[in-house]
Amino acid sequence: MLAFPSTYSIGITSLGYQVIWATLAKREDIDVRRLFTDQGDITHRTCDLFGLSLSWELDGPVLLDLLEQQRIPLWSHQRGDNNPIVFGGGPVLTANPEPLAPFFDVVLLGDGEELLPAFIDTLQQVKQLPRTDRLRALAKIPGVYVPRFYEPIYDADDTLLTVKPVESDLPPSIAKQTWRGNTLTHSTVITPDAAWPNIHMVEVVRSCPELCRFCLASYLTLPFRSPSLDDGLIPAIEKGLTATKRLGLLGASVTQHPQFGELLQWLDKDRFNDIRLSVSSVRAATVNSELTRILNRRGSKSLTIAIESGSERIRAMINKKLAQEEIFAAAKYAFEGGLRGLKLYGMVGLPTEEDSDIDDTSNLLLNLKKTTPGLRLTLGVSTFVPKAHTPFQWHGINRKAEKRLKQLAKQLKPKGIEVRPESFGWSTIQALLSRSDRRLAPVIASVRGSHNKLGSWRKAYKAAREGDLSTTTEQAIPLPRPPAWEEVVHESWEPSRTLPWTHLEGPLNQKQLIEHHHQALNEHGGVTAGEE
Repeated sequence: MLAFPSTYSIGITSLGYQVIWATLAKREDIDVRRLFTDQGDITHRTCDLFGLSLSWELDGPVLLDLLEQQRIPLWSHQRGDNNPIVFGGGPVLTANPEPLAPFFDVVLLGDGEELLPAFIDTLQQVKQLPRTDRLRALAKIPGVYVPRFYEPIYDADDTLLTVKPVESDLPPSIAKQTWRGNTLTHSTVITPDAAWPNIHMVEVVRSCPELCRFCLASYLTLPFRSPSLDDGLIPAIEKGLTATKRLGLLGASVTQHPQFGELLQWLDKDRFNDIRLSVSSVRAATVNSELTRILNRRGSKSLTIAIESGSERIRAMINKKLAQEEIFAAAKYAFEGGLRGLKLYGMVGLPTEEDSDIDDTSNLLLNLKKTTPGLRLTLGVSTFVPKAHTPFQWHGINRKAEKRLKQLAKQLKPKGIEVRPESFGWSTIQALLSRSDRRLAPVIASVRGSHNKLGSWRKAYKAAREGDLSTTTEQAIPLPRPPAWEEVVHESWEPSRTLPWTHLEGPLNQKQLIEHHHQALNEHGGVTAGEE
C-alpha cells in the first residue's frame, strides 16, 4: 500500500508520489495499491508494506489517521511479524524524521531512483525472517534509517546529547542518497482529476545553484543536477505530449538548466502551437524577452519569480544574488511579452530583519505597479521557518513576523496589489515539526483527528510538558518531556547544540553549514545564532 497524506487530486499531482508508485508498479514481485485520504484502490486481504510519501511538515500527522484506517498499530514497537513494514520518504523525512520516527519502521533518506529498488530487493530476500531480523537487514543499506535501532540520549535536564545506534555493527550515522544519473523524473499519470488537470510534468533540474541560506529545496538536494536536452528532457517531453497538450516544466530553478535556451527554441516550433506550457518559479535574473514571448505564445498568462525581500541588504544576507534592476527588468519583460500577471514570492521574519526591510518590500511592489501599470501583481508571502540541513537551521521564527504580514497587506492591498499571506499560526506548527525530536511523537499522536486545529496543538503540547498525556504515552516508548514551546519554535540555538538530526548526514556537514551561516550574517550587519 502506497499512501499520500491528502486527497487524490492533490496526491496524484505530486510528481514524487507518481514516480514512486510507477517504480513499484513495474515490479513483478509487488502488487502495489494506492491510498489517499478521500479514496483508494481495493485493498489486499493482507498488506506486507505500507509506504507514505511526505513533502510538507503539516501533512505528517495524517499518517496516523491512515494507519488507524488500515488497522495498523500506530507505534512501530507495537507491530509484530504479521503487521506490515511501515516506511516513508520525501524531503520532510529526509531532513528531520525524528518527530515521526516512532511511527515508522523504516525511513528512506534522499533520492529514490536507486534507494527504493535496493530497499525492496533486500526486503524480498529476508521476507521469511522475523520482523526484527528483517529490519536489521534493511538498516545495513546505505540511506535506509531504521529508527528503532537508534536511541536518543538525554541528560538529567532532558537536553538531547546524542542519537546513537543500539548495536555495534550499525553505522553511527546515515547518509542521504543522491541520484547522479542523466535522467530525472516525469509524469507517469495524466488525469483530468488532478489539481493541475491533464498536465504532463517534467523535472528539468534538481536542487538549485543559488544556495539561498534558508532553502531546503536547495541545500538538502545538492548537488545541482540537470539532464541533457537530447537524451533526457526531449524524450520525456515527447512521451507526455502523446497523451496531453499541457506541459509543465518543474524545478527549483528551471531557467538555470544549461540548455534552457535551446529547450525554449525547440518548444517555439510551430508543431507545438496547440501546446499549453507552464513553468514553475524562475530566477528573476534569467527572465528575458524570449522567455516571456514563448510562454505567452504557449498559453501562459503569468510569470512567477521569488524575490524573498524588497530589501537589498536582506537579499544579500540570504545569498539571493538578485539586484533591484533585475526585478524591474523581469516585470518589464513579462508585460512586453504579453503576460497579464506577475506573481512574486516574498518572506518575512528572516534573520536580522527590521521593520524598514518590510517597507522596502512594499515600496518595491508599489514601484513595480507604477512602472508596469498594465501588469497584475500578486505577492505570496510566507513566514521564515527554520529547516534542517540549511545554514539558518539554528534560527527560530521571528515573533514579529505576524505583525509584518499584516503590515504588507495594509500597505499593498489598497493600492490594488493582491497579497496572499500564509498563516503565521500554522508556520509555528511547521517549525515545531521541522525542529523537534522524538519527544514530539506523543503530541502528534494526541492531536490525530484534530491536527487541523491550531488550538489542539498548543493544548497537547502543554499537556506533554506537564506530563499529562496519559492516554497516548501509555502506548508509546517512554520519553522525557519536550522542551518549552518558545525554545523549539522561536529561540535561536547555539551552533554547538546537538540537533535532533545530528545522526543524519545531508549534502553539507555541520562545519560547512556553520561557515555559510557566519558568512551570511557577519558580512551583512547581523548577529549569529545564540547571540540574539
